[in-house]
Amino acid sequence: MHSLNGTAFQPATLQLAGIPGMQTGRGWVALIFCTLYLISITGNLSILALVIWEPTLHQPMYYFLSMLSLNDLGVSLSTLPTVLATFCFNHRHVGFDACLAQMFFIHTFSFMESGILLAMSFDRFVAICDPLRYATVLTNGRILTMGLGILTKSFTTLFPFPFLVKRLPFCKGNALHHSYCLHPDLMKVACGDVHVNNIYGLFVVIFTYGVDSVFILLSYALILRAVLAIASQEQRLKALNTCMSHICAVLAFYVPIIAVSMIHRFWKSAPPVVHVMMSNVYLFVPPMLNPIIYSVKTKEIRRGVLKLFRKSQA
Repeated sequence: MHSLNGTAFQPATLQLAGIPGMQTGRGWVALIFCTLYLISITGNLSILALVIWEPTLHQPMYYFLSMLSLNDLGVSLSTLPTVLATFCFNHRHVGFDACLAQMFFIHTFSFMESGILLAMSFDRFVAICDPLRYATVLTNGRILTMGLGILTKSFTTLFPFPFLVKRLPFCKGNALHHSYCLHPDLMKVACGDVHVNNIYGLFVVIFTYGVDSVFILLSYALILRAVLAIASQEQRLKALNTCMSHICAVLAFYVPIIAVSMIHRFWKSAPPVVHVMMSNVYLFVPPMLNPIIYSVKTKEIRRGVLKLFRKSQA
């Protein structure tokens, strides 16, 4: 297969796939995806607007929450063009370079989410374990530095991926297994020596998901130790309650990742629909759930929503 520019074995376009076995119900699948996008984009934009416009939310915890919402918007918008084209318009082709760009942004925003969740766990650690220094430790300048550090780390570690894929020949066809482009999916249709891609991919996963999850667990081990040292049971429950939204967000993000890894490792004979659905859960559920979790579990967010609603009705 030769592309028009003469580069051997690189297809001009790649063919995207829907959900295996659900060709007849494409309209319902399209409706579900549109609903997920609507909830995710509306919810995260609402959180961002609330943090910007409500002075009582100008605190470190909500600055990190706005980072999470902005990143979730990035995840949703990265997949939106090809997913809607596949399910709503039955247009299943994407340019090779456009596919590489989408792959880069999807993985970058996913890895950034892990870093933001780590930063949020540090915020909860300082708030509970050293509350008197909370305002002096998490200044606006340091929060901005942490945000830029997360962005820089994710961008630099993911930047080589498009070039590592670009160098490979593609002789196993041009059909992918999802309605968006992922690095592991591209490796299935690539030929040549993919060891560099696989080794670097494993390094990036360990360097981001692995390291971040270890430090999140460490933060909560220290938080739990500090909470158990509080004499009053009411105060213990109050301290733990401030962490519940973040714990739910961490579970919503990491549980699908662990499930996908376990299926690929121990259930290789699973039907293709299982792999596709788990990847969809990993990419679509956290951006949709996070605004709901924080709206339900965080009293200040609920108050801000009600305040804005009353203003709009006045």
